[in-house]
Amino acid sequence: MAISKGKKAMIISSLILAVLLFMAGEFFFRYYFVFGEGVKAGELNRIVYKGYVFKTYEGYIIQSGFKSNAAAGKTGVVNSIEFAFSVEDKAVADSLMYHCGGRQVELHYKEYKGARPRRGKEKFTVDKIVAVH
Repeated sequence: MAISKGKKAMIISSLILAVLLFMAGEFFFRYYFVFGEGVKAGELNRIVYKGYVFKTYEGYIIQSGFKSNAAAGKTGVVNSIEFAFSVEDKAVADSLMYHCGGRQVELHYKEYKGARPRRGKEKFTVDKIVAVH
């Protein structure tokens, strides 16, 4: 039994539409869906405004406590815990840059599954300063 041309075209266009919808859903989930949010505390190490095409604010805080690399086969080595983040809001970035350098801060962040070039290079995006000590 042969499939008519009209039915074949409808099946192909339905498959193409399903693939496009899946890709759009995956794109939304990876770059726009907030996977998690929370607060991180530590000493603000640096925040910079950088980038070749898209200039973004990128920062690091050093959290209190240490981690060991024993799982990686390196014993006797202790590293500080560093939290890398991006900042979209210029006002928040300016407050961090000009008023919080080297101070203990608590930052509220949102976690995404992937980084977008215009939002920053990190999966974690700080959206507000909770406290500065």
